Amino acid sequence: MDDTRTRVHAILAEQAMIPVEEVSDDQSLQDLGIDSMGVVEVIFAIEEAFDIQVPFNANQPDRSDFDISTVGTVVEAVDRLRAG
Repeated sequence: MDDTRTRVHAILAEQAMIPVEEVSDDQSLQDLGIDSMGVVEVIFAIEEAFDIQVPFNANQPDRSDFDISTVGTVVEAVDRLRAG
């Protein structure tokens, strides 16, 4: 999970154009300054980096197992997809 966390943090930092050290698991993507278009780009980057398929409704946590409400939940969701 640490490798996943490191890579997800790097992807989010790049999208937010901030140093990776400023990304923490308890932040929301909005806290990082990532807007809805940025979320789409993050999802594409995650899919490519981890060779996974993120559900199309990831931006609707009540309808998806891929929770993007915080950085930490994104890390957990990526780990679940990689394991499955």
